[in-house]
Amino acid sequence: MDEQPKRYECDVLIVGGGINGAAIARDAAGRGLRVVLCEKDDLAQHTSSASSKLIHGGLRYLEHYEFGLVRKALLERETLLRSAPHIMRPLRFIMPHDAGARPAWLIRAGLFLYDRLARREFLPGSHALDLRSHPAGDCLQPQFTHGFMYSDGWVDDARLVVLNALDAHERGAVVLTRARCTRPQRHPDGWSATLESEGRHLHVTARCLVNAAGPWAARFLLGATNAPGGQALRLIKGSHIVVPRLFEHPHAYIFQHPDGRIVFALPYEGAFTLVGTTDVDYRGDLDKVAISADEIDYLCQLVNRYFRRQLTPADVLWSYAGVRPLVEDAAASAAKATRDFRLEPDLAGAPLLSVFGGKITTSRKLAEQAVDWICSALGRAVPAWTERACLPGGDLYGPRPDKRGVLEFPAWSTRQAGRYGWLPAPLLERYLRAYGTRVHTLLARRNCLADMGPEVVPGLYAAEIEYLMQHEWARASADILWRRTKLGLHLAPGSAALLDEWIATRQGALAL
Repeated sequence: MDEQPKRYECDVLIVGGGINGAAIARDAAGRGLRVVLCEKDDLAQHTSSASSKLIHGGLRYLEHYEFGLVRKALLERETLLRSAPHIMRPLRFIMPHDAGARPAWLIRAGLFLYDRLARREFLPGSHALDLRSHPAGDCLQPQFTHGFMYSDGWVDDARLVVLNALDAHERGAVVLTRARCTRPQRHPDGWSATLESEGRHLHVTARCLVNAAGPWAARFLLGATNAPGGQALRLIKGSHIVVPRLFEHPHAYIFQHPDGRIVFALPYEGAFTLVGTTDVDYRGDLDKVAISADEIDYLCQLVNRYFRRQLTPADVLWSYAGVRPLVEDAAASAAKATRDFRLEPDLAGAPLLSVFGGKITTSRKLAEQAVDWICSALGRAVPAWTERACLPGGDLYGPRPDKRGVLEFPAWSTRQAGRYGWLPAPLLERYLRAYGTRVHTLLARRNCLADMGPEVVPGLYAAEIEYLMQHEWARASADILWRRTKLGLHLAPGSAALLDEWIATRQGALAL
């Protein structure tokens, strides 16, 4: 990325580099607005990389009668799956029927509704399943003999954020990571703000300010206006564990804990299973969010209830936790709190828009509605555009989303194997899944493995590190190993330090 000037003038300053902020920046830049996006840490470093990695309608929200939210999410599910088929894919879910929970007829009714609340173009519908004869039953406790299968989608959540930011940048937005907005000041005709960026002070003037600070949104709003927002937030911690693979097939599981909470078990990074999430109210330090021992025990007990293989906390290879800023709706439990979003506009002076709540699946729609309001507040009449546009790397069959990209990704991948046959097949597959058509940028003018430069840590060559530093704002080993790739799961202790050392030698040369 280019050396940063010290002053920026823009139409919109967006504070927060999670999925909502990045999606708003993308939409606004695509409508011709001058955009500055600032994030105090790395893109997707907090909540947006700590999800269950799903693009889904929210089947469990039906029992809370949130039909509008589920329909909105189901519509967005297919829009997103088409827009970036390299980082998203359809996923079939197994729901074992627990005789002590909901009756089978009620589950069938819910799935019938889930299949029909919004049009499905390519995802198959639900059906009953005999787990005594289906491979998905082999790993389950013997009492689970019947169940159901339905469709949703998988997403690499952190890469989704990065691709939104990359699209925004390529459409003219300025994206500033590790730049904390410390002193926003409101004026009659605009905003001024100071950003602290690694010892430097950057100054921004903007016609409109967007507060997309996620869990910090209420705190940021108080600092910007000296008044609390009209929408209270409920901070909910969700934690996940990663364990050795519990099953061999490619499907996922959805389970209901006896306390009513839903937990997923998902195939993850080939050799692992991802289990989560928990839903607990959180009142701790937002910069030090971590899974608790009780949460680990909770998830292990859930696995042991359903799977033949029994887990203990010692089996947990990795864990992560994030805090979701949900709209306070007086729900009795965290699991029942709404996942819908609210936009809070403020025109008592220069325009201010605060974003509360939301989920990854509805982030594009949230951004579209937010930018509709911004354009109106700024007197700009520019139509929405993102519904029919691919994200960077997703244009397998052209710039407009096409279901072929989802259904025929393996065929596209095979064609690239012919073009880049000099790469080891597993490495090329990872590149294609991470970068889509941007793999051609990564591999430009490279014709053999030696052209990739040194293998800094196993599976990570200099060419990819430099690509991530130049194009995707990567600055440290954690940015690369845990967000832009998931190689951290596969590497030996000490690998991060080796990578950080190598990055430090390259930062000056790349003028970051």
